[in-house]
This record gives sequence, structure tokens and C-alpha cells, in this order.
Amino acid sequence: MDDTGTYRELKFPAFRNPTVDTLDIGRRKHHVPVLFEVDVTEGRNILRNFKAATGQGVSFTAWVMKCIGQAVSEHKHIHALRRGRGRLILFDEVDISGVVEKPVGDNQGQPQTLPMPTVVRRTNEKDVQAIHSEIRAAQAAPRIKGEVHIGSHRYASLAKLFAALPRILRNLLFWRRLMNNPFLTKRMMGTVVVTSIGNIGKGSGSSWAIPIGIHPLMVAIGTIAKKPGVVENAIDIREYLSLTVLFDHDVTDGAPVARFILRLKELLETGHGLVELSSAVNLNR
Repeated sequence: MDDTGTYRELKFPAFRNPTVDTLDIGRRKHHVPVLFEVDVTEGRNILRNFKAATGQGVSFTAWVMKCIGQAVSEHKHIHALRRGRGRLILFDEVDISGVVEKPVGDNQGQPQTLPMPTVVRRTNEKDVQAIHSEIRAAQAAPRIKGEVHIGSHRYASLAKLFAALPRILRNLLFWRRLMNNPFLTKRMMGTVVVTSIGNIGKGSGSSWAIPIGIHPLMVAIGTIAKKPGVVENAIDIREYLSLTVLFDHDVTDGAPVARFILRLKELLETGHGLVELSSAVNLNR
């Protein structure tokens, strides 16, 4: 008697192959994760007040990306890329890759979505509202069939062909070239990736994620939990963001990473980049 039960067998979607490639390459990277919490009460209050006063929401993720871009620009080694065995490339502009979900069709009644990267260029030079607008535009943009990267519709047919190739050919034709060329890497995927676990674990305390990828710096935005904190020697209920930072130990060490994290925490805890929103709130009172 067969106890397997009922099941369906589906064709593995070819568009998942590049994602699997990225995970395989990422596992071979010497990434070190750092998990910590940041008090984001002030920033969250400004975002809420701005929406209440103007009716316009600004993405929390966009603000976090702004702070990350600023901290990276002050500690450039954190997003350095290797050029061959003996050189490091330190970029001045911080290009951050984020992920948006796009529908890719329906498979026997089960809707499928594809996480598609979109790169926000020069994040350290843009204000929060500009970053927010780029993210929303990427989310709203219609997906062209075969497209696997926001804005790559010109190469959709090539991307579809690439995803269907055997892995050995994908490595020879693309991945090896990409990983050995820091300028191509930055142009195609940026130097920093920011991802979020969304509402996973919401209401159940702090939750962290440890991503896998090929960027020299990866930041995973976890949940926000209300906890007691000490402010000016008094206990108050504060909002704490769970953050995970993965850095490439090949290009930087723990001390520079510690300085980067301290600066990032300072920017987030003081509401960096939200001065204009605060001014707008005051004008609407």
C-alpha cells in the first residue's frame, strides 16, 4: 500500500535558475553576519506624523536605505569589490539593490511571484522621498514577459534563454565574468543589497533574517518590536528594529564593520534624512 498520498508534479520554473545560481555562489562567499537592534522610535514617529499631516506615506524601507547609503559612503571599505587577486575597488557612489515582488503568471491555480531586483543609484546622494518614489515606481511598473530585473525589458528574451541554459553554461557565459569584473557587478546589481522579511513574526517579538547572496554588503530588515528602553535615565516604551548586516570578510575586517554599524545605528536613532519631513509636519500644524 502506498502511503504517499495525493500530490501534483509541476515543472520547475526556469526563471528560478538564476536565483539558485546566486544562492550557490553566495554560500561560497566568506560572509559574516552581525545581528543587532536599533531604536527607531524617533524616525517612526516622524514618518507617522508626516503621513497624518500630509496624507502621503513614505516607505520605512526607503528611509533605512537612505541611512545605509550615508553610512556606507563614510566607510567605503564595507562595499569594496575585488579586482583580481591583488586589487580592491572602493566606489564613492552607493548603489543599493532592493527587491520587489512581481507576478509571473498562474500555474494550475497557484499564482506565482518573482522577486525582482531594482537598483537605486547614488542612494547616498538622494533624499528619502526620491528613494521612496523609485521603489514605488519599480513596484508599479508592468513586468515584461521574460524580464527578471526591473528595467531589463530590452534583454527579456536573452534573460529567458539564459535561465533555460544548463548551469555550466550559465557559469561560463555570465557568472564567472560578472564575479571577476567589479565595474560590471556594480552596473548590474549595485554593491549593497537590502532585503526585508516583511510581516514575518509580526506581533511575536523580534525576528531576524540571515540572507544569502553575492554582494559585499547585505542588510536584512527584520521586524519592529515594542520594548522598554532607557531614555534620559527613564524607562520608556520604544520601537526596536531587528537588523542583520552581512559583510564580506575577504575585503574588510571586524573593526571597520563595527564602526560602520555604530554609525548606521546613530543615523537611524537620530532620524537622519527626515528633517524635511519634520518641517512639512510643522508647516501643516
